[in-house]
Amino acid sequence: MTLPALHNSGVLYRRILSQFPQDISLAFAYGSGVFKQHGTSQGQMEKNMLDFVFAVDDPVTWHTMNLLQNRKHYSILKLLGPTKISSIQNEYGASVYYNTLVPVDDKIIKYGVISTGSLIDDLLHWKTMYIAGRLHKPVKMLVQSENGKLRAALVANLKSAVTASFLMLPESFSEEDLFLQIAGLSYAGDFRMVIGEDKSKVANLVKDNIQHFRILYSNILRDCPQVVYKPQQGKLEVDKSPEGQFVQLMALPRTLQQRITKLVDPPGKNRDVEEVLLQVAQDPDCGSVVQQGISSIVKSSSITQSIKGIATAGLWKTVSYSSKKLTKMWKGWRRKPSVSQMS
Repeated sequence: MTLPALHNSGVLYRRILSQFPQDISLAFAYGSGVFKQHGTSQGQMEKNMLDFVFAVDDPVTWHTMNLLQNRKHYSILKLLGPTKISSIQNEYGASVYYNTLVPVDDKIIKYGVISTGSLIDDLLHWKTMYIAGRLHKPVKMLVQSENGKLRAALVANLKSAVTASFLMLPESFSEEDLFLQIAGLSYAGDFRMVIGEDKSKVANLVKDNIQHFRILYSNILRDCPQVVYKPQQGKLEVDKSPEGQFVQLMALPRTLQQRITKLVDPPGKNRDVEEVLLQVAQDPDCGSVVQQGISSIVKSSSITQSIKGIATAGLWKTVSYSSKKLTKMWKGWRRKPSVSQMS
């Protein structure tokens, strides 16, 4: 899963990581500061904030150490101590604790801390899809422990992204269509895509990183019995029969199956999940039911995590961070050609 970033940044990442407690089971960097996005110059990219996620086995110990090393990174919540910070991390939003707008080595960074157990749970079951969704897209892996459970969960998450996307795509489609669908999964239902994010974010992300997506997904596509994958032509054909769709629906993460069942099963019916999915497999709108199920997961976790972010970042940083996002969205709108220019 390790991907080369687009500039020689290995030393920079190691220097940044060396300033944190080292008991990390997984660390990765992601976002527009790491991977080039369409319409962004190298100069702009180097000014962008670097985003990190650290998975740690014992959040209380990790935050204890980090408060000793990097107390300034925390908002006023540092006064509550490491045990309370860890419970805020685990019990609210998407089980991630973010410190944002942190100056490190002439860079501005944001880093999220999640427990290894919560991460594995999200990767396997898509409980919030918050970090699982980040990992559907290319990331720069910096640390990966020999935790077999975690390694298996990372692969399972990619397989789930492929399966869910197959259900939402037509019978034949291009590699780029698939990667756009996969990259868009974690934005479906995210209220920040209405206000605060550049609307063309998904297309910009995929356009310049097709090769990175291939590295992530080509083995899974080659081994998948439900698809005919023609890498030379960049074309795929998937089984859209009710039987094929039922197999795909049964392979989806548990939380998504439950959300689909809730959407389709009338109150009081209480049919089992398998029975409902068999009905959905035969529905011409099967793909849109899957889409609604994903949106409902993402919507609730994106709202609760953003509310939590106000407390973990502090008010001044929240205002500053949000204004940067809105500026980015405004620039995205201005880049879009008007209808009269296109016709």
